[in-house]
Amino acid sequence: MGEKGKIRITSYQGKVFYRLIDAFVILVTMYVAIKYHNHVVNMSYVSMGLLGVLFYSFIAESLDIYSGWHTTKIRDLSLHTACCWGFSVCCLALVGYFTKTGHDFSRLILGFWFIGSLFFLLFWRSIAFTFVYYLHKKGIHTTDAVIIGMTPQGLRLSESLTNNPKFGIKMAGFYDDRKVDRLNSQISVLGKVNDALKLAKNGKVKSVYIALPMQAQNRISTILDAFSDSTVNTYIVPDFFTFNLLHSRWYTIGDVNAFSISDTPFNGNKLATWLKRFEDLVLSTLILILISPVLIAVAIGVKLSSPGPIIFKQMRYGLDGKKIKVWKFRSMSVTDNGSKVVQATKNDPRVTPFGSFIRKTSLDELPQFINVLQGGMSIVGPRPHAVAHNEEYRTIVNRYMLRHKVKPGITGWAQINGWRGETDTLDKMEKRVQFDLDYIHHWSLWFDIKIVFLTIFKGFVGKNAY
Repeated sequence: MGEKGKIRITSYQGKVFYRLIDAFVILVTMYVAIKYHNHVVNMSYVSMGLLGVLFYSFIAESLDIYSGWHTTKIRDLSLHTACCWGFSVCCLALVGYFTKTGHDFSRLILGFWFIGSLFFLLFWRSIAFTFVYYLHKKGIHTTDAVIIGMTPQGLRLSESLTNNPKFGIKMAGFYDDRKVDRLNSQISVLGKVNDALKLAKNGKVKSVYIALPMQAQNRISTILDAFSDSTVNTYIVPDFFTFNLLHSRWYTIGDVNAFSISDTPFNGNKLATWLKRFEDLVLSTLILILISPVLIAVAIGVKLSSPGPIIFKQMRYGLDGKKIKVWKFRSMSVTDNGSKVVQATKNDPRVTPFGSFIRKTSLDELPQFINVLQGGMSIVGPRPHAVAHNEEYRTIVNRYMLRHKVKPGITGWAQINGWRGETDTLDKMEKRVQFDLDYIHHWSLWFDIKIVFLTIFKGFVGKNAY
């Protein structure tokens, strides 16, 4: 944690070649499946194959799995590819059901085609990744690049290029017009900006990265004008890392480019949004079915232990700071839901004996799986606080409200790291917010699965659970 940002090198050029290979793999696998089972290639199978390619291409484009192909982790690319093909198969199944044409096809052939296509789509990507990585590591098919400006962001970029040979960009060196005694780095500078310009004009380098501070606008403009007299690819590496970035990306609004400083990991990422919601729906449904006897038992215990409602609904902040009603089993003889909410403390007299038990074991939180099904909460995310606590801490804890960039969760990164229960000191709340923002910054489906797994062992009970 404490990481302010990363240099990400991404290619946004269209990958027509990859799209053609995907289509080829799907169609050839269909042909092999038919021939292997001694069937005739008729128009029904041809139509099914072409429709599969159409669905897959449309879903792949809508989820944008081809952008930044070389800079994506093979694990993430494989997951995205599997989701695209899985959605395509579901679409084909729906077409077959509504057109009543399912009896025209062999289930064995379709099963072979579905599984085989997925295997070969993943297989060729793995081979391509390995081959390209090998070439770049050997210095084959790489491009030379120079960095203008021995600055913190320039050093970050140099480190990223050095540690990631898969990008195929070879770092040639730094160039800076400042005197050596003004450069706080042990890395030597190869020359002045004019020296880099000569290399560019002579075709010695292919890319130039300008890593100067944003306030040096006039200097940057002069350098851009100078390098426009060459054919090199010129990039600006802005020092946005002076800000504490949460989730950042470029946007194009008409003819204007904008850079987000604090954003959600799901904004503009359809696949991430679908995966997160799919994860919530599947897990919450399965868990509610499994824990239904426990829910009934706890409900009876709450009703018999003290007078009052079984379910306590409290207003809290959800996604984007919108108020939602969070459900809990009532654990107190009185309930707070107003402008002033007193946190539960150790040996709190308001907590009933049975309420103390369900709080220590987190059984009081189980109704929140219904909130997840409703869409107001997620399985994993920052824990929702009472509205009164939000209004109190948003003024004294830096970046507190940014934790609402995602849906609140039943469990979270802060909770499994011990920051749960009462936040009786400012330091405790700051640590919780720190872990919440770290979760948002590093969100992935695998991170969610890790948190759910760890919750089983360290998230339900603890000394702070009261």
